[in-house]
Amino acid sequence: MARSGDVRPKIKLRSTAGTGYTYVSTKNRRNDPDRIVLRKYDPRIRQHVEFREER
Repeated sequence: MARSGDVRPKIKLRSTAGTGYTYVSTKNRRNDPDRIVLRKYDPRIRQHVEFREER
């Protein structure tokens, strides 16, 4: 399990297209303290869409 003070915590990136598809990644909390938004591929709709960090 990740510690609460961990510099690189695991995060879930959930698709904004409403398909429920997620990626699991890590982020550097010092460089990106806010929630991350990335444009990634959603295989359920076969398009690139925004994925937002969920907690």
